[in-house]
This record gives sequence, structure tokens and C-alpha cells, in this order.
Amino acid sequence: MSRNDETQNHKNGFFKKFGIGLVGGVFGGILAVGSFYNFSGTLFNNSGSGNQTTETTNSGSNTQTEVSNIKVNATSDVTEAVKKVQDAVVSVINLQSTQSNSLEDIFGNSGNANDNTLQIASEGSGVIYKKDGKDAYVVTNNHVVEGQKGLEVMLQDGSKVQAELVGTDAFTDLAVLKISSENIKNVATFGDSESLNVGEPAIAIGSPLGSQYANSVTQGIVSSLNRPVQSTNEAGELVSINAIQTDAAINPGNSGGALINIAGQVIGINSSKIASSAGSGVSVEGMGFAIPSNDVVEVIKQLEDNGRVIRPALGVTMIDLSNISVQQQREILKLPESVDSGVVIRMVAGATPAEKAGLQQYDVITKIDGEKVTNSTELRAALYKKKIGDSMEITFFRGDEEQTVTVELTVDQSILQQEQQEQLQPNQ
Repeated sequence: MSRNDETQNHKNGFFKKFGIGLVGGVFGGILAVGSFYNFSGTLFNNSGSGNQTTETTNSGSNTQTEVSNIKVNATSDVTEAVKKVQDAVVSVINLQSTQSNSLEDIFGNSGNANDNTLQIASEGSGVIYKKDGKDAYVVTNNHVVEGQKGLEVMLQDGSKVQAELVGTDAFTDLAVLKISSENIKNVATFGDSESLNVGEPAIAIGSPLGSQYANSVTQGIVSSLNRPVQSTNEAGELVSINAIQTDAAINPGNSGGALINIAGQVIGINSSKIASSAGSGVSVEGMGFAIPSNDVVEVIKQLEDNGRVIRPALGVTMIDLSNISVQQQREILKLPESVDSGVVIRMVAGATPAEKAGLQQYDVITKIDGEKVTNSTELRAALYKKKIGDSMEITFFRGDEEQTVTVELTVDQSILQQEQQEQLQPNQ
């Protein structure tokens, strides 16, 4: 979700390297994710006096053209939907350190050379979704606040307030901020993203190109549902979303803003778009992606409570079966012809739930709790619905034999990742 506010070496000769991209049938697209970066200052210099009215006269007549006094009621379902949530959509300003090499900054203030000061690094969007006493909570994208040393939120009336980072989740590209509730009059309501229909209206609200164009509204439709989207953020962390696809115009700065339905409910948080087709140079229009509201609600609850999302770990690295040639599927994995989708285990980490359950390298997972999984995004989605202490039934093929095991999910993913990173560090 231009950037909008959007796995390893071959092993035994058949694993492919992955970068940013779409999975589940949409390949070769370049994902543009992010907020609007503002290091270089104003993007456009506006000139002129704004809107102008052209006055015309009929030839041979002295009658001057006047503005009609007939009032047109242009209210529609769209305008009513926007009114319900527009006040709750804000701009999120990412402040970062920068070194000043001049004794006098742009405001004429003198100081020591090389002083570290906070300046606007980038801008995105956010949605106020909750008031709790003196505090109000804002959901935005993780990549909007990435690298921040300070945060500000610009409200709908143009005023700015300081914001505190409550928590982030790189995997779903979500973050929660806290601001003063003093001047907050309206909060957004989340709709049920599970009840969406392809083809129904979808309206995007946010700050394309930054706060200069705050509260911009674009309209489109829900183009697709449960679209698997994977990318890697600037920190090298995997971002994986089962996204809502929309053709409502989404531009840099829209990241973190609201995608709403015709009832004015937030059905998604805008996150990324495809800007062009990789390798072909073909420009792509109308392919934006939003994190579904039901997923958003689950994540922000945990961010409020813990500052992070606690997820169980399986303890494997994976690759989609669809990314392996049919010849290699038959010769190396020795799969029956009836198996045409699933997730291949590339490696099993020691002392993990997967190893304890007996899973091995080259096992091909096809079902979780009896439900078919066709790719790693679906597998992670099923895994991350679980809690620490839950169990999960995994059906897989080892060669041409189908087997089922029960995995006890006893390990926190973040702890497992930390242990693996420590093992990679040189001995001190």
C-alpha cells in the first residue's frame, strides 16, 4: 500500500529468492508502500488566486452573466458516509533527527554547528478510533512511523498535537498512537470486513502527498477480497496481509488512512499499492490494498495492552509449492500429481514446536485444522489466529504419503526470533 501510506539461498537447487511482491496469483508487481517523504520541502508551488470564474456575454447583448441563484442539493450516500468519519481521519507526521551544518537555521536562530534537531521526515495518515478519558487512540501504518524520533498528529481543523507511540506490528504493518482527547469530537467506527462484497463502493480518505492535501476523498469499489500481499519493509521485516483490493485512488501519504463503506464505517486501513509492473515498465493504476478492519481490531487491541502482538511460533522456514517447478515437485519432493498447492518446509529449527511434532524438511503442508492452505500467507494467517498454549493440527505430504500431526504451540515467535538472532552473533 511511489510509496504509500507497501527468501533465502537455493537449497538443493530449487528454492527461489523472493523480494517485494504479491502472492496468490498476482506476481511481478512493484509494491509501493509508505508515507509521503518530505525532506526536500514543498512538492508543488501554487500560483495564482485559486479558483477563477470566467464571465461570458452573448454577442450583441449588454446583459452580464451572473451566478444562478438556484441551489443544487448534491448530497449523496457518499457525501453522507464521508461526513460520518472525516473528522476522525488525521495526518501523521514523522519527525526525525537531522544535522544542521549552518550556524543559522532557516528560522534565523543561531546555535552550535551540527546540532541535532527534529524535522519532518515523512507524512502519512491515521484514524482516530477510540477516546478513553484524557487519551484518544490513532491507528496508522507501521511504515508511517518507522524511524521516528517524535510524532505529531494534525487534526481535521489543522491544529497539531504531539503523539506518543503505543506499539507497532511490522507483520501487519500497523501501529497505534496516543494523543490528547481534549479537542477530539468524533471517532471512527469499524465495519465488518468479513461481510464485504466485491463491487460494493469503497471510499478512501487520507493525506495524499502529505498534510497539504489532508482529508482528500477518493471513490472506487472493492475490487477483490483476501488478496495475499507480501513485502519487506525498510528494516528487512516481512509484511504479510490478506488485503482488500480497491481501485479508489491511493497515493503516497494515504498510508494509514481510512477505507470506508457506504455507511461511513472503516472497513480497512490503506497500506500499499502497485505502482508498476516489475521488469516491463508498465504503469499500473487502480490497484491499492487495505488491511481488513477485522484484522485491524485484533491487532490494535494487543498493541494497546502489550505494545506488541504476541504470536505463536511453528519453528520453520517455508516456500510456496507454486514457486517450485512441476519437475522438481515430482523428482525431489516426490509428490503425487494430485497435490498442486501447499507450503514446503525449507528448514525446521531445533527445539521448536514443529521439530517436537516430527515435521521435517521437504514436508509439504496442505491443511491446517482440516482447512486447505495453498500458500504461506494462508498458513501464517491460520497460525496467527492461535494463542500461546493452543494446539494446531497439520496435514502434510512426506513424499507420496499423507500424514497428520498435532503441534503444541508453546513458543512465542518474538522470543524464538531473538534466540535465533543471538545464535547468529559471533561468540564473545
